[in-house]
Formats: sequence, structure tokens, C-alpha cells
Amino acid sequence: MAGAARADRTAATLLAFDYGLKRTGVASGNTVTCSAQPLATIAAEGDARFAKIAALIAEWQPAALVVGVPYHPDGAEHDNTRRARRFARQLQGRFGLPVHEVDERYSTTEVLSQGAKDADAAAAALLLEQHLREHR
Repeated sequence: MAGAARADRTAATLLAFDYGLKRTGVASGNTVTCSAQPLATIAAEGDARFAKIAALIAEWQPAALVVGVPYHPDGAEHDNTRRARRFARQLQGRFGLPVHEVDERYSTTEVLSQGAKDADAAAAALLLEQHLREHR
């Protein structure tokens, strides 16, 4: 029974976001299976984006959020790096949940090579699985 109680304490749902100026992919996953599934792509900006995110947070009740942060191939930052980090800070401020950043270099390229129909949501799932593996 002690093992079951411990498993219950560590089981958590997370939501991940592949941020973009016009579209943001969303995925859900959990710490038990360390797997993720694409949910949707939010095609909205500003407050409209956050209203849709709020609905997903209410539905999934995540313990934490994960945001993909892009870098140049050499690791240098660029404008989208700063935008993704700002988005991560906005999520934390609006929803009061822990927000973890994940390096998202090549995530969209990888999911497109695997035939993803919704590349943004699939990239969010890939990012979330990366985070879950790194934090087992």
C-alpha cells in the first residue's frame, strides 16, 4: 500500500505549449507513463489565446506547464527565444502554475518528418515527452 500511496503523490498531468506568434500547439501528458498526446493547436493571439489556454487548464487540471523555447542551431538566442520566454512568464503569472522551459530546436522538423498532420500540437507532445524523460 505504501508504494501505491507514493505513486499517487507523484502522478501528475502536465500541459505543454509549442508557442508561435499565430499558432500555439498544445499537448497533455503525465508523469506516470512519461508519454504525451497532441491536443490541439490554438490559432489565436493575445487575450483570445489565453482564454483558450484557461479552458484547457480548467479541463486538464495540470500540475505544471512546459513551454518550448527556440534557439539557433549554435544555441544562440533570437527574437522568438525572447517571445517564448515572455509567453512562459505570462502563463506563470496568469495561472500560478510552475512553468518549465524546454529547448525546442528541430521539434517541428522532427514531427513533420514523422508525418504529423498537426505539426504544432505534435511538436508540443514531443517537447513534453522530452521534459518528462529528463525529469524522471
